[in-house]
Amino acid sequence: MSRQLQDFSRQAERLLACLRDLTQAAGHTDRVVPIENYTRGLMLPIERMSVEPMAARLALGYVRPICQLLHYVVADAA
Repeated sequence: MSRQLQDFSRQAERLLACLRDLTQAAGHTDRVVPIENYTRGLMLPIERMSVEPMAARLALGYVRPICQLLHYVVADAA
């Protein structure tokens, strides 16, 4: 396996471990998917890191409900 592929594999494993810890800390199973979506949204190549553009890129056709879930994750974390 190439060095670059090994590095990517380690990064993916670390991200999954971090997501697992975040969702466990959230304490509710209904928060798992919104936290995962928010994390994916943060990694998107978009100019504005706000929930509306994230929702638009994450779920075509379901922007409003996804946007509400992302707002909930952000607001609940504050």
